[in-house]
Amino acid sequence: MKYHRIKQAEFISRPNRFIANVLIDGIAETVHVKNTGRCRELLSPGCTVYLEGSDNPSRKTRYDLVAVEKIREGAPPLLVNMDSQIPNSAAAEWLEKGELFTEQAVIKRESAYGASRFDFRIEDKGKISFLEVKGVTLENDGIVLFPDAPTERGVKHIRELIRAKREGFGAYILFVIQMKEVYEFHPNDIMHPEFGDALREAEKAGVSLLAYDCIVTPDSMTIDKPVRIRTEKII
Repeated sequence: MKYHRIKQAEFISRPNRFIANVLIDGIAETVHVKNTGRCRELLSPGCTVYLEGSDNPSRKTRYDLVAVEKIREGAPPLLVNMDSQIPNSAAAEWLEKGELFTEQAVIKRESAYGASRFDFRIEDKGKISFLEVKGVTLENDGIVLFPDAPTERGVKHIRELIRAKREGFGAYILFVIQMKEVYEFHPNDIMHPEFGDALREAEKAGVSLLAYDCIVTPDSMTIDKPVRIRTEKII
C-alpha cells in the first residue's frame, strides 16, 4: 500500500480527534488526522510525523497525517502507521497474493452478513469465509493491544463471526499491527473487557485469530510476519 506526496513535519498539538497542528518547514499548518482513536502514546509534542498531500483543492486541510515516529525511552523512535483506513487496503493486497487462501480465491470487500458488514468475503475451493480486519497502533515494550478505545462495533463483529462459524462458514479476524519490533498481541481487557471476552469466546468457537506486523515506511505499509497472540486475561 503506497502513499503519494509524503511530507515530513513536526507535531505540535491535537485540538480534537480530527485535526492536528504541525510545523512544515517551520510554518504552522492544521492537518487532518486519519485516525479518530486517542493515540496519546504516539503523538507527543515535537515528534516527527508524516503527511500525505491531498489532491482536493476544496478541502479545508491540505494534508492527512498518516504516520508518526513514536518516541521511546532508551531506544530509537519507532515508525508507526496510524492511518485507520490503510489496514483494509494492505489486507486486500496480502489476500490477493495468496497468503491465506489460494491465488484463485474470489475476494469481495465489504460484504453483508446478518446485521453486520464484514471487511472481506472470500470464496475458495467451494467454501465461503468472512474476514474482519482490525488495525493495531497501541504498543508498549513490544506488546500490542486492541482496542485503544471501547468498540461496541468490534464486539458486534465478533459475535457475528461466531454465528457465521457455527453456520458452517469460515471466520477470521486479522489484526494488522501497523509497525515492526513487536512480539505479542493481547486483547486490551483494561480498556474494553467485553471485547476481550468476545475474542476469547470466538477463539473457543473456532474463529481463526491472526496477527501480523507490517513493514512501515513514511510512504508505504506492507503486511509481513505473524505475531503471537495471547488471549488470556492479563490484568
